[in-house]
Amino acid sequence: MTYGKVYAVKTTVNQERTVADMLAQTAEREDLEVSAILSPDKLRGYFFVEASGAGQVEEAVNNVAHARGVVSGESSISEVEHFLKPKPMAAGINEGDIVELVSGPFKGEKAVVKRIDPGHEEITLELFEAMVPIPVTVRGDSVRVLDRKVEE
Repeated sequence: MTYGKVYAVKTTVNQERTVADMLAQTAEREDLEVSAILSPDKLRGYFFVEASGAGQVEEAVNNVAHARGVVSGESSISEVEHFLKPKPMAAGINEGDIVELVSGPFKGEKAVVKRIDPGHEEITLELFEAMVPIPVTVRGDSVRVLDRKVEE
């Protein structure tokens, strides 16, 4: 049941997920030819609908609160594909960066990044407050960068 035609729907900002959910319910209730709905977190005021034609999407959008309409023209799967690929958890973190742990037993502690293992998405840190430097290995999503290492 894939259609391959992708349409952008304009919404009120911060209502993308709500409108997408309501559109999915409408499409199912009215048996419209909508095969997928994609609402990326980083895209404000829009989401994507894969359907057999623009008419199907326009019919689904009618009477849905906060839906502003269908953007004219169609896209392809390849144009929205980058929203479907997960970003590595350790992306944007480099050796030497100062980070804060945001989860786990060391939550709130500051540390310096010593090593990154992108294959396992793990980061080895050295805590600032520790009496003896002890390497701690955590998942990439357990830290947030406070300060970037200055390139020399």
